[in-house]
Amino acid sequence: MTYINTIRDLEASTYGIAGASGNALLKSSGVVGGFGTGHDTGGTTLSGGAAGLGDLYNVLYGQKVWSMLNQEVNALSMIAKRPYTSSGWRILKSRPAGGSDAAFGIGDTDVAANVTDLSAPRADQIGGVEENATLGGADGFRALSPEYTKLFTSPKTIAHLFEFSELGMELAAIDDGVGDIRAIVREDMGKHHAEVQSKMLLMPLERYDNATATNIDRNYTSLMKIVASNKEIAAMANADMTDMGANNGSSSLSGLEDLLKLYGADRSTTVTNGVSVSGSTYSGINDFMSAEVDFGASYSGGARVLTLTILNDMLRRIRVNGGNPKVILTGYDTIQHLSDLLQSQERFMDRKEIVPTHNGVRGVKGSEVGFRVATYYDIPIIPSKDMPSTGLETANPLSDLLILDTDHLWLAVMKPTQYFEDGISNGNPFGVGKLGNQGMYRTMGETCCSFFKGQGKITNLKSA
Repeated sequence: MTYINTIRDLEASTYGIAGASGNALLKSSGVVGGFGTGHDTGGTTLSGGAAGLGDLYNVLYGQKVWSMLNQEVNALSMIAKRPYTSSGWRILKSRPAGGSDAAFGIGDTDVAANVTDLSAPRADQIGGVEENATLGGADGFRALSPEYTKLFTSPKTIAHLFEFSELGMELAAIDDGVGDIRAIVREDMGKHHAEVQSKMLLMPLERYDNATATNIDRNYTSLMKIVASNKEIAAMANADMTDMGANNGSSSLSGLEDLLKLYGADRSTTVTNGVSVSGSTYSGINDFMSAEVDFGASYSGGARVLTLTILNDMLRRIRVNGGNPKVILTGYDTIQHLSDLLQSQERFMDRKEIVPTHNGVRGVKGSEVGFRVATYYDIPIIPSKDMPSTGLETANPLSDLLILDTDHLWLAVMKPTQYFEDGISNGNPFGVGKLGNQGMYRTMGETCCSFFKGQGKITNLKSA
């Protein structure tokens, strides 16, 4: 129990000053303000500014630091986390015959005479053979082979360094300070470290260029880049949405390399050198690395009003491809627009309780671990403040929608987030070269995808 009999006892109780010396030396030197000196020269005075009473008034700020920022990390929290066990994976990119699309291709290709393109074989040459058929015979009964490829990646190191001086740590512990400044800054920097990783996962595709963001490959690969298509990248180049001088009459893809290259492979986009004023035309044919992307007819043609038909069509296309959407990630504005659409039709978004899991270990259902989110056809809708709005719309743009199958999309973690600190408080100022402490958060990992066509994205949207 603490007894307060004197002003010294009150100061000691309020500011945590121990011992007889207190902070009198700092006060006398003017470093710290006491009860006769206001901390804030622009503060309020007592009794309408009566002379002399200002010396009896001291502004107290309290130890609580109130945040003015929204630092949610829903994108980072949503994505599955797995240990980083390999730097690459093998992909089946095409059937032995019938192509690589969701539907089995049927055409007029004579299997017996064609050894390179079996994407659309004849309907009578997909497996039915005659009795006692000759191996490798002229009827098309020949050896086939699936087509494979390899993708690879390397872990990215995400780190943030900060420091505080010895004097700052000492002053924060006295008078109207915040107390343990190391604990407060460490907490806020930890939030920043997580928020930055979440921002990386939703980095707009337009930011991948060779003009300004030359070191963007040091970040996690953005979901906006993974869930993209060759046709989308070509459409963005045609609309001059990338910082690479599209439509400049050049027949080069220079400037699009960072958009096209993914996991050591190049997406298939071509350029035709134009002779008109508009310059070159970019085009792309979707392949196994292309996700389902709906951007309308073109980015240059203007944004579309988001309708349930657009969303339902995307869900159907993903399921036809063999995907199983687990989550819809979008912005708060798009969620509000969907709510308005459903309400106008006297339909309502359901609510579903989400129980987080970690490495296959499922939490116990309850208010401590579960949280309720809006759903659409039983697919949770997760909001994110960092979701970009891809397109040229400036009046009423809506955030993009990512429809993700997180069974095939994950963050491979080589080393989870760790905190390091050293310095004068640890008896080692020489290690940091300062009369203070330095702290650092570090995480190592990378975003990976093993099934691109199971992911979907809707862009180029606006509200009504």
